[in-house]
Amino acid sequence: MVALYSRVRGDGPLVLLLQGGDGRSEGTDGLVEQLQDRFTLLSYDRRGLVRSPDDPGVASDPDTRLQQHADDAAGLLDAHTDRPAVVFGTSIGAVIGLELLTRHPDRVSLLVAHEPPAVDLLPHDERAAAAAQQERIEAASVAGGAFAAMRQFLVATGIDPTDAEPDVRLGPPASDRLTDVETFLRHDAPAVARYRPDRAALQALADRIVPAVGENSARLFPGRCAQALGELLERPVERFPGGHSGFALRPRGFAARLAEVLAGAPTTR
Repeated sequence: MVALYSRVRGDGPLVLLLQGGDGRSEGTDGLVEQLQDRFTLLSYDRRGLVRSPDDPGVASDPDTRLQQHADDAAGLLDAHTDRPAVVFGTSIGAVIGLELLTRHPDRVSLLVAHEPPAVDLLPHDERAAAAAQQERIEAASVAGGAFAAMRQFLVATGIDPTDAEPDVRLGPPASDRLTDVETFLRHDAPAVARYRPDRAALQALADRIVPAVGENSARLFPGRCAQALGELLERPVERFPGGHSGFALRPRGFAARLAEVLAGAPTTR
């Protein structure tokens, strides 16, 4: 198993935080600061990021990459608790959460899946539009490199850095972030594009899944995926402050909403 860089903070019931994009564990620090008086927050860097390097000599297969990520998350939970845990995942983290729940249902008591880009859940016409966006991201990567591709990704997901709480100050990116961005684009983004959710398994576990969407991103494709997930599961879609990155840009309101959702969930009482 890959040695994963992880951090544990707070006190209370365990909540595993699954990051989006090329995000390191610091990506959810704003949530941690708001929730650590009520929960124990476990965050980590996915395999392939600088601080959680892949096994040397092992090729990454986009058809099994998400399974690896889910198994990594299950192993991390095994190391910290012998009970099922609450999981919050955003973007690719939400997709990993869905895979974690279907592969290791005994490890998850509740999954809050915030805007999982599970394109396969969309109607055919919307699926084609999302595929076209992915092609634009790949073209930007070829023409202008990793950061050009990530700028195109921000356009596709509608992330607006000005849509933030007044006191939010995001720190500068790590000096080696380019390596993490390249890993995300080369290995993880293609895996998400190929993700085909096990609909029957998810429906059987529907009472443990909370689909979630940003108030300002419900019409964009990750938000539409969250709504499609809710329709598949016949579950209400919970709305959270901000957009696709509301957890980082609006951490106070987002954390309050997450705590409210967890308090109302039978499996976490």
